[in-house]
Amino acid sequence: MNQDCLFCKIVAGQIPADKLYEDDEVIAFRDISPQAPVHFLVIPKKHIVGPAFIEAEDEQLIGKMLRVGARIAAELGVVNGYRLVFNNGDDGGQTVFHLHLHVLGGRQMHWPPG
Repeated sequence: MNQDCLFCKIVAGQIPADKLYEDDEVIAFRDISPQAPVHFLVIPKKHIVGPAFIEAEDEQLIGKMLRVGARIAAELGVVNGYRLVFNNGDDGGQTVFHLHLHVLGGRQMHWPPG
């Protein structure tokens, strides 16, 4: 846990979130600034700064994040596809430095994204 981290505070229950899923390792909740009709985040409860900080011991956890994201997307009716995004660092658009997976769907995604 990082005392100054927004997502660690959500994990600790200090900041409310519109939770879609929670277990011992991950939490999924709706994004507060959605960029698509369906936009939610999946985060590990373990504080990992970002994708560049994933260790070998975290590989199973990252797989679980992807699996949870896919399951929730299906539960929310996103059947024609969705985008999965990990941002890394300032230039990659990361604004909260706690690893998080964006799941966006419910509309056609365009390329290039940014």
